Amino acid sequence: MNQLEKAQAEYKNFPQEFQSVIISTVNEQGIPNASYTPFVMDAAKNIYIYVSGLATHTQNLHANPHVSVLFIDDESKTEQIFARRRLSFDCTATLIERDTEAWNHIVEQFQGRFGELIEVLRGLPDFRIFQLTPSAGRFVVGFGTAYHIRGDQLDQLVHITRDK
Repeated sequence: MNQLEKAQAEYKNFPQEFQSVIISTVNEQGIPNASYTPFVMDAAKNIYIYVSGLATHTQNLHANPHVSVLFIDDESKTEQIFARRRLSFDCTATLIERDTEAWNHIVEQFQGRFGELIEVLRGLPDFRIFQLTPSAGRFVVGFGTAYHIRGDQLDQLVHITRDK
């Protein structure tokens, strides 16, 4: 197995190693906010987040749908702090309309993954589901091993070299 094939296999399973994702949003004044939220992901790499309307990141998503997400290895699992494995996506957020077939399907996925707490959240009217649709990304495995991901081919890694 060559380096690209190995990275491709790691990339396919990497998001499944996490229960939450780090998100970066921006408010109307351009002030960034970093946060995190539990998530579920579909086969097309869309990321769904179930968030409180009172949270800063939710208010930011209503004002500006551009969001960056980051999956990153825990510091305790890395051999080199400067080269932690990480996957980032540039995404556009879309609110999923409450009590629709799509909304119910996603809530069921959250409940399957996170248990009974979702029943409680389901009854709270301020909780919202956003679909984060990736347009581009980057998967870094270590020093000199970074890969670009294009929105039209989210399953395909392209090795980043100095001349690209």
